[in-house]
Amino acid sequence: MNAKIIANGILRALGILAAIVLVLYFLYKIQSVIVYIAVAAVISLIGRPIVLFLRRKLKFNNTLAVVVTMVLFIGILLSLISMFIPLIADQGRNLALLDFQQLESNVDNLYQQIITYFEFNNIDVEESIKDSNLLSKLDFSLIPNFFNGLVSGLGSFSIGLFSVLFISFFFLKDSQLFENGILMFVPKGNEMRSKRSWNTIKDLLSRYFVGLIFQILILFVIYTIVLLIFGIDNALVIAFLCALLNLVPYVGPLVSGFLMLLLSMSSNLGESFSEVILPKTTYVMIGFVIAQLVDNFFSQPFIFSKSVKSHPLEIFLVIIIAGILFGIVGMIVAVPAYTAIKVILKEFLSEYKFVNKLTKGL
Repeated sequence: MNAKIIANGILRALGILAAIVLVLYFLYKIQSVIVYIAVAAVISLIGRPIVLFLRRKLKFNNTLAVVVTMVLFIGILLSLISMFIPLIADQGRNLALLDFQQLESNVDNLYQQIITYFEFNNIDVEESIKDSNLLSKLDFSLIPNFFNGLVSGLGSFSIGLFSVLFISFFFLKDSQLFENGILMFVPKGNEMRSKRSWNTIKDLLSRYFVGLIFQILILFVIYTIVLLIFGIDNALVIAFLCALLNLVPYVGPLVSGFLMLLLSMSSNLGESFSEVILPKTTYVMIGFVIAQLVDNFFSQPFIFSKSVKSHPLEIFLVIIIAGILFGIVGMIVAVPAYTAIKVILKEFLSEYKFVNKLTKGL
């Protein structure tokens, strides 16, 4: 009898393990669909305040409010795409993408000016750079290859964009659709608590994502002012791209700083390094640092404290831990996931002192 029970237990465990493996494999194969749903959920949370405003203040019916909101999002997307066309064209001309020899000549000329500038200031860096054979290692054909890959990926991007917009429309139109899908996995008897948790999570995350838009807007304005003051070409597009990268905590500012440095220098490629390129780039980077200080000591603490009702130090630790465990993706989703966990803990485990202390502001 015992042997039969043990055998059944082993078979049941193997069956459960096989089911888990199949589910994980299935999720792996449809990971692009999961990404579409996640992005659509974020868009619906951002658009939710707009839909509610149109319904409550302007008395639009639900479908019309959703349509107007989606048209607004599509208009913003098309505007952003149209902004990037001049940047691609101008940077293509500046880097002479179709003339490899001219591109190499421009880079070599800039290199010689940098060496001359440092020699004038008694800094001997030429020998170390020559030892590294930097210019000989540059593969200028990578640039057109990159753009060819970018163009080939437009097909997949179009499919993804249509899928995200389609899913977002129905998430906004049928606001209970996503909630009902989640409630399918909730144990019986916990539906009301789960609904309360979901409504609180929606409110907090809507405020959080709207707050992120204001954070990007503040950085965009500061970057644009700095770039326009120093005459950098395509200032609006560069400012927006660098501000958008700031959505990735801690890593994003480093990437955006390097990008702003590179684009600022390439916008003046062919000019005197010591008289034009170096001063302009230095001033631009000083403006970038000022914008980061404003973001770190004003924008982010305000957004975190007012939207997700968490202390900035608490958020800092959560982002760092998520980054160590799950990398860049973990850093991006850390705040929304942590907020959802806090709401669920408050609803289901409020009798514990630790939970009460942690969720005091909710």
